[in-house]
Amino acid sequence: MSDPIIAVDHVTRSVTDSTGTLTILHDIDFSLQRRQSTAIVGASGSGKSTLLAIMAGLDHPTRGTVRLDGEDLFALDEDQRAGLRARKLGFVFQSFQLLGHLTALENVMLPLELLGRHDAHNRATEMLQRVGLGQRLGHTPRTLSGGEQQRVALARAFVVEPAVLLADEPTGSLDHATGERVMALMFEMNRESGTTLVLVTHDRRIAERCDRQLLIEAGQLVVPVEV
Repeated sequence: MSDPIIAVDHVTRSVTDSTGTLTILHDIDFSLQRRQSTAIVGASGSGKSTLLAIMAGLDHPTRGTVRLDGEDLFALDEDQRAGLRARKLGFVFQSFQLLGHLTALENVMLPLELLGRHDAHNRATEMLQRVGLGQRLGHTPRTLSGGEQQRVALARAFVVEPAVLLADEPTGSLDHATGERVMALMFEMNRESGTTLVLVTHDRRIAERCDRQLLIEAGQLVVPVEV
């Protein structure tokens, strides 16, 4: 078996305030293979989104570490982590996280431009056409429906050809029918690109479409994990 694309190594996350210490994640340990799709499931407040943020290097564990494609995220400084994210990760959020003053095309071009890609305009145009928004290139987010905004977010995530796509409740802001269409598109694009998909969701129907499910309850991993 090849080396894992992500290895979460005994991660614990605690926060302390005047009332004491709260442990959000307890000794989480698992690894993910390349091209594998994994759903992280659990109730609201179980620690799923905190785990995803740590896997992206956006939050720090109290103990333990995460290795992304063999690199220890927390042995890097902030700039190095940001650079690794730009090269290796794509993100899709519940709230879309599009820049409101940019058009759909400009939103998708942005990560390519940050990587210094000279083909940003053409690649972004092709990707928006792929998600069915070839006629909406010049529209800003406020003129797009929720489903259209999430398709722009998918295009932005996949356009950099990431090794890993992290998706946090990607249908949480959408109605059921629109959410179904967006998820079908995400899984289809994921298969085409060979990306490793990590999907945080509370929807078991979505989770069952993944190769693997990890259940988090009260910050603990409670299902056996194959590594």
